[in-house]
Amino acid sequence: MEHYDIAVIGSGPGGYVAAIRSAQLGYKTVIIEKYDTLGGTCTNVGCIPTKALLDSTHHYAEAEHQFNEHGIKLDKIELDFSQMYRRKAEVVSKNTGGLNFLMNKNNITRLKGTAGFVNNSTLKIVNESETKQLTAKYYIIATGSKPSSIPGVEIDKKRIITSTEALSLQEKPESMVIIGGGVIGVEMASIFNRIGTKVTILEYADHLIATMDHELGKNLQKILKKEGIDIRLNQAVYRTENVDSGAKVFFKDKNGAEGELDAEYILVAVGRSPYVKGLGLENTDVQLDERGFIKVDENRRTSASHIYAIGDVIGGAMLAHKAEEEGVFVAETINGQKRHIHYNRIPSVVYTWPEVASVGYTEEYLKKNNITYNIGKFPFSASARARASMDMEGFAKVLVDPKYGEVLGVHIIGARAADLIAQGVIAQEYEVTAEDMFRISYAHPTYSETLKEAYLIASGQGAINI
Repeated sequence: MEHYDIAVIGSGPGGYVAAIRSAQLGYKTVIIEKYDTLGGTCTNVGCIPTKALLDSTHHYAEAEHQFNEHGIKLDKIELDFSQMYRRKAEVVSKNTGGLNFLMNKNNITRLKGTAGFVNNSTLKIVNESETKQLTAKYYIIATGSKPSSIPGVEIDKKRIITSTEALSLQEKPESMVIIGGGVIGVEMASIFNRIGTKVTILEYADHLIATMDHELGKNLQKILKKEGIDIRLNQAVYRTENVDSGAKVFFKDKNGAEGELDAEYILVAVGRSPYVKGLGLENTDVQLDERGFIKVDENRRTSASHIYAIGDVIGGAMLAHKAEEEGVFVAETINGQKRHIHYNRIPSVVYTWPEVASVGYTEEYLKKNNITYNIGKFPFSASARARASMDMEGFAKVLVDPKYGEVLGVHIIGARAADLIAQGVIAQEYEVTAEDMFRISYAHPTYSETLKEAYLIASGQGAINI
């Protein structure tokens, strides 16, 4: 039986980063993955392929609606749906190939199969050709999550689908109802709406992307509605049906008024749940909470002191980069290093266009906790760079402590918000004040100047540039 220093179960962003950092620190490391390719949900059926399609459809929408104004005339714009999906597959393939390279470069053993604990110290790996066992001094569980559903909605992967199946469609759908207006829901809505699919979003809450600052969701709703997406808030879906060439969804609003819709596909985007199936945790001291997440302490250690867990499977924000941070954290903790993760300083991003990004406290949180704050808000419509690119939707908003100038939160909806938010993360991580942030030099013209102006306004000064 082979023995390792560290065995990592699952090869998503948390798992492969944990394995690489463990190997870099000199540990004999093995990573176990049940699928043929490494990378988990994010690389294969999540973040990466979704962004590939978001970029492709964004270019298509620009060609359709904006090129004329830029002085670019095209006789005919044609959508090649198959090629768009082929390109997406190529992007995924290059990313998984890169992971294979990193495993080899760092001398990490890779095993294919489903891993399950026999007891606290032994792991069994089963694949189509063999069953083997191994032991390790430390284990890191990084098995991620799977799409959730709601009562009355059965995902059949044919007409009632998740984002995973949506990324593998063979032809452009004519209509789609998306249950859920969170990050996955609005990104999927953007992809299909841009290529001409009739898209309806049914959301239970009273605004989109409900976990982020509410002003972001309300602004995004206006933008998406203007682009032709039918958005229905305060709707509780209670049943779906697969019919011959499509599906039906039944819902009611908060007043009890019933509604139903027909569509080629019903896409369920109501969140994700931890994936612990087949792990054999019942054979160990590892414990789950009431929602099925693995319980861990501040060091991401489970109830079994040598077994750690990271990423979606332990709850919190289900973000690839959050899992990566935890992967490095655990490897370095095992190595005796003292690290800390500030979860409030991990950014969230929605890759619609304009993009939405957020870090730190929301206005809702500050109000609820009676924390005093100043607001600095600056619109992209007043940005010279945004005018030049015709990307004038949105705003940058900063929330600042009035006494010391501490940056409490940064919230952006606008062009390249996903990249701009890194500046807000730096401000929070190193406790830079709002005055420090507006006194540094910003290149002109750039989208980042919207943040400079927001910091100025939050500090009691007026905007000074466009």
